[in-house]
Formats: sequence, structure tokens, C-alpha cells
Amino acid sequence: MSQAASTVSEASPSNRFPLAVLLLGGAAIGGSPIFVRLSEVGPMATAFWRVALALIPIFIVSMLKKDAGQKPQSLFDYSMLILPGVMLSLDLAAWHLSITMTSVANATLLANLAPVFVTVIAFLFFKAQISRVFMLGLALALVGVVILKGGPAALADGDLRGDGLAMIAAFFYACYILALGRLRSRFDTMRIMLWSTASAAVCIFPVAFFFEGHMLPMTVYGWSMVFGLAFISHAGGQVAITYALAYLAPAFSSLTLLLQPVVAAILAWALLNEAIGTMQALGGAVVLAGIMVARTSRVQT
Repeated sequence: MSQAASTVSEASPSNRFPLAVLLLGGAAIGGSPIFVRLSEVGPMATAFWRVALALIPIFIVSMLKKDAGQKPQSLFDYSMLILPGVMLSLDLAAWHLSITMTSVANATLLANLAPVFVTVIAFLFFKAQISRVFMLGLALALVGVVILKGGPAALADGDLRGDGLAMIAAFFYACYILALGRLRSRFDTMRIMLWSTASAAVCIFPVAFFFEGHMLPMTVYGWSMVFGLAFISHAGGQVAITYALAYLAPAFSSLTLLLQPVVAAILAWALLNEAIGTMQALGGAVVLAGIMVARTSRVQT
């Protein structure tokens, strides 16, 4: 991580803009379940178009940038730039498959355990210093997600294999966030996104093609869903998160992404007429409270 992330509190004035960008990125990704649900193609094909079409704006912006920052110098540098994309493709594949094997509530809830994995991995392998206040905020936010998804009783409707895949997805997303955080200390945002997005597309395509076969949306509406997923959730959301990781610690950044199920619930209410009950409203408020508590802490990497 950069020096800023290793020595500055997440609540400091110098980090307010990256924090705002991170929140916007989380909100943009929060809309992805809506696009996936409305897509005309299967979940794996949708995941492929998510990253493949996102290459269009990412490539254009990369070409327009005059200062592209440090360039990769060795095979190791190139492999590290590809690594986040590999982790993201494994995350998307495991999560989308888990949705077909367990309840949507379980798949979404367990996939949001990524902040736990990020915190544990950062502590064990990168010697991150995690404060008690941050742990309190993390626990509070996770409780909020459980409430948002219907409480502990909702977990009883799942399948153990699907639940396991959702947790595997959370692990790979944690690896994705940590890999991005490490790369941001050396490389420009758009360079990282170009390489990682391209590698994710290459990894997902054979899985989508051989397991689902039907790759092309049939209508303009279908194409608009995958373009929206690619441009808003990936090219918008993931670029914002990658930018913020140069200034904010991965553990805190992953915690902030727990806003995604809150945003998804709001969009489902606005676009799909899915009611927001007392449990959903309470869960969303608890998630926000947890993030606010964690924001006052200091996370060092």
C-alpha cells in the first residue's frame, strides 16, 4: 500500500475524496445484481460481458491518458497485473454458480464475508494492525447485512454446497481487493484495470461458452443490461475502488463495500417494486452505522 494508507486514519481530511470515490464505487457495484437478474443470458455469460464490454471505456481512457505512470518491467510485474483478474473471474464464477445451488439470500450474505477474509489475510500475511474500533465496526456492519437479508432464519433455506461456493467467492473477492491494494503502490489505476479486466474476460469466456453455450443477448433491452453492468458496475465501480485503494487500506475498503446489498435493496425497490420492510430498513441502518464506526479507526498495512 501507499504511504498514505499505511499512516493516515481513514477519517482524516486528506482521505475524504478517496472515501467519497470508494462509496460511489460501492454504490455502482451495488446495482450489479439488478443487471444480472434482468439479463437475457445466463449468469456466466453475463459475467463475461460484464468484463469484456468494460474493456471499451477502460481502453479508451487508457489511450487518452498522457501520464500512464510506471510500466511493468518484468514477467513478475505482468503476472501481478493479471492476478486480480484471475481472482475476480473465480469470484464471479463461484458466486453466480452458488446462486443456482442455494438461496439468493444465502449466496449474497455469505459472499459479503469478503471483509472478514481481507482482515484475516491482511493481519496474518501482511502484518496489518487492526484496531478494536475497526473490528467493532466490521462486526456491526456484518450484523446489519444479516438483518438486511432476513435474519439468521434465512440461512436455513440454503444448500451446504451452494453456501460453501458463496464463501469461496468471498475468499476470492478478498484476494482480488488485496491484490489491487498491493498493485496501487506501483501502478496507475487504468493500467491495473486494463490488465485485470482483460485477464478476467479471458478466464470467464471458456467457462461461459462450454457450460451455457448461449452467449448473445437477443434484444436491444438484453444488450442494454449487459452494457449497463459493464459500464456502470465494472468500468465505473471497480475503477473507483481501484483508485481509492491507493489511499485507503484494503481492510477498510472491503468493509465499505458492504454498502452493496443496501444499494441493491434500494434499487430493487425502485426498479423491481420489491418492498423494503422493517428488517431491510433496520439492516441498512446498522450497516451504515458499522461503516461509520470503522471510519473513525486506524488501519495500518
